[in-house]
Amino acid sequence: MHEQHMIKIAGRKFHKVILVTHFNVFLYATCFWIQQGVLPYLSVKLGVDQVTFGYLQTVFAVVQLAGGPLFGRFGDLYGSRAAMSLAFIACALNYILLGFATSIPLLFISRLPSLFMHCMQGGQMIVTDLGDSHQRADAMGKLGLSYGVGMVVGPLIGGIIIKTFSEESAAFVACAGSLVSLLMVQTLIPAHTKKQHIRQNTETAQASDVFSLKKFMHLILMPGALFLLLVRMGTGLPIGIFQSMFSRVALDAFHLAADQNGYLMSYIGVMSMIVQGVGVGILTKKFSENSILKASTMILVFSYSLLSFVSNVWQLCLVCLPLVIGLTTQNVVITSALTRTVSEADTGAMIGLNMAVNSLVRTVSPTIGGYMFAAYGFPSFGYFGSVVCFIVTLVLFWKI
Repeated sequence: MHEQHMIKIAGRKFHKVILVTHFNVFLYATCFWIQQGVLPYLSVKLGVDQVTFGYLQTVFAVVQLAGGPLFGRFGDLYGSRAAMSLAFIACALNYILLGFATSIPLLFISRLPSLFMHCMQGGQMIVTDLGDSHQRADAMGKLGLSYGVGMVVGPLIGGIIIKTFSEESAAFVACAGSLVSLLMVQTLIPAHTKKQHIRQNTETAQASDVFSLKKFMHLILMPGALFLLLVRMGTGLPIGIFQSMFSRVALDAFHLAADQNGYLMSYIGVMSMIVQGVGVGILTKKFSENSILKASTMILVFSYSLLSFVSNVWQLCLVCLPLVIGLTTQNVVITSALTRTVSEADTGAMIGLNMAVNSLVRTVSPTIGGYMFAAYGFPSFGYFGSVVCFIVTLVLFWKI
C-alpha cells in the first residue's frame, strides 16, 4: 500500500511539472509574439530602413545559432530548472532592453540576450527527460500545441497594447510575463529532471564543459545523428526561404492587406497546432518514425510542386494544408529521433544542435529568398522546394 501511495505521489508531481512546462511554453510564445509585433513599429519610429532591419533579424538568428547548443549542454550539466531560469532571464532582458531602446544601436544590443532565449528548447528537454522514449514525438507535438496557442494570443494582446498605449508598453508587458514564468520555474520545476544515475555522471562537470567543441563534434558524429541533421537542413531550407519572403509574397504576388496577411498566418498557425497536438500522436501510435519521415517528405514534394502553380490566395490556403502537415510532422519526428541517437545524459545538447540547424537556415534564407524572388518570381520557391525534397526522399528510401 505504501509503495502504491508513493507511485501516486510521483505521478502527481510528474503531471504537475509537465503542466507547468506547457504553461510556461505558452507564456513564452505569447510574450515572444507580443515582442515580434513591437519590433517593426519601434524600428520605423527610430528610423530603421529595410536593409538595417534585415541586419537586425540576421543578428538575432546568428546569436540564436550560437546559443542553442550551449543552452542544451548547460541544461544537461546543471539541470532543467537552471536552464529554464536562464532562458526566461534572457527573455526578460531582451524585452526590457527593447522597451528602453531609444536608438538603433540599442535595438541591436537588445538582440544579444537571445543567445540563451531558448524556452521552447528547455521545454523539450524536460518532456524528453520525464517521458517515455516511445511517446517522445507525441509529447513534443503537444508542446508545440501550447506554443501555437501563445502564437495566436500574443499578436492579439500586443496589438491591443500598442494601439491603446505604446510599443514600449507592449515590450514591458512581455518582460513582466517572462518574470512570471521565471518565478514559476523557480518554485514549481525540480532542479533536475534527469534520472538519478544520469545526474551522478555529470556532478563533476566544470563550466568549461558547456563550451566543449569536442563534445559537440562527438554528438554530431553519433550513428544516425549527422544524417538526421542534414535531412532537417535539406527540407528546412526551402521553407525557410519561403517564410523569410512570405510578407513580401503576400504583398507583391497576392496584394494582401496587413489584416488579411494576419488572417492567413493565423490559419497556418491553427493548422500547425492541430497537427502537432493531435495528428502526431495518432500517427506515431500506428506507424514507425521511419515510415512517417518518408511519407512526410513525399508530401512535401507534392506540396511544393503545387506551390509552383498557385495564382491566388485561395489556392495558397489549400496548398498550405499538406505543406504544414508534412513540415510539422517531419520536424517533430526528427527531433524525437535525434534524442535517441545519444545517451540520456546528452539529450539537451542534441536538441540544441537541432535548434542550431533551424537558426542556420534562418540566417541564410533571407538573402537566398530575396535573390530568388527578384530574379525568378514566386514560382521559384515551389520549384526549388520540390527538387530539394525529392532528392531528400530518394536518400531516405536509400538509407532507411
